[in-house]
Amino acid sequence: MIYIVVFKYVPMYGALIAFKDFTVSKGIWESEWVGLKHFSRFIQSYDFGKIIKNTLLLNLYNLIAGFPFPLLFALGLNYVRIRWFKKTVQMVTYAPHFISTVVMVGMLFELLDTRNGIVNTLLGAFGFDPINFMGNPDLFKSIYVWSGIWQSAGFSCIIYLAALSSVDPSLHEAAVIDGASQRQRMWHIDLPSIIPVAVILLILNMGSMLDVGFEKVLLMQNPLNMRTSEVIDTYVYKVGLASQAMNYSYSAAIGLFKSVIGFLLIITVNQIARKTNQASLW
Repeated sequence: MIYIVVFKYVPMYGALIAFKDFTVSKGIWESEWVGLKHFSRFIQSYDFGKIIKNTLLLNLYNLIAGFPFPLLFALGLNYVRIRWFKKTVQMVTYAPHFISTVVMVGMLFELLDTRNGIVNTLLGAFGFDPINFMGNPDLFKSIYVWSGIWQSAGFSCIIYLAALSSVDPSLHEAAVIDGASQRQRMWHIDLPSIIPVAVILLILNMGSMLDVGFEKVLLMQNPLNMRTSEVIDTYVYKVGLASQAMNYSYSAAIGLFKSVIGFLLIITVNQIARKTNQASLW
């Protein structure tokens, strides 16, 4: 509770500068009120369409490709009976989660390097020309999403394994007696037991639909892939902190806009889950 109050609620006070022309010398209260001026400026800006499109497409790609992986992985691990093999697979798949974002992006640059990267070396061995993966804007989303899946899928499946461990063994025993195959048991017993957990996680993921992970995107960006890699978080950083004329109010307005959209998405998906008789947050 202390953490949430200090790091989540107290900073909301600073969101006031999104409605002001904030200057450091005057402070938050003394700065001039301008209403929705900065929100209007962002919506009418030349970059608005591109930034929203990149952010949404990257998140949708990540959600569609990445959300089922931990679930399927947990279902598969649940049926592994060789203890040492199961523990080895868990360790190997959990480990990438603890690699820092900076190291992860550094590994990507090394693996996909045009001259000495192992991927292009293998392509050359098969007679293909080297590919500038990190400089191709069309490949940026795929590199971002699939490297993220590799890094997080193993660790994310822990919650599903916990849900599967609570399934009554007598259900499986009865199914086996009735002649159910492993696939049928997985479909009719295991999957329904973790659907409520999956729905809750989906609702929470929708809340961060416009939040793609600032550090990784920024580290992967370069002038060649900027067309598809510029998202809301990196744009806020560049406008608010990295530009020569730092505009705190404008960047705060963009950040608040993103948070409001995420809040509305959580409410919408939660209502859909309730109407379909699935688990919901409230």
